Amino acid sequence: MEKPTIEQDIEHLQRLDQFQRFIELINDLREECIAEMHDAPTDKIQQLSGRILSYDQILTMSTWGQPSATE
Repeated sequence: MEKPTIEQDIEHLQRLDQFQRFIELINDLREECIAEMHDAPTDKIQQLSGRILSYDQILTMSTWGQPSATE
């Protein structure tokens, strides 16, 4: 039996309400980081940028198999 790919696993997870709530939380955390950047001191901007990139990666992975807004 062949092991499922990560894309197949994510497609399965996308059907779950719990996963959708998790992704919404990740998106909210990303937006909070963006808002924090407006008033953040210079030394904290790099840390916030790293967190935003991490959230972006999770959000990108969670939408595998879904058409993008440009398609």
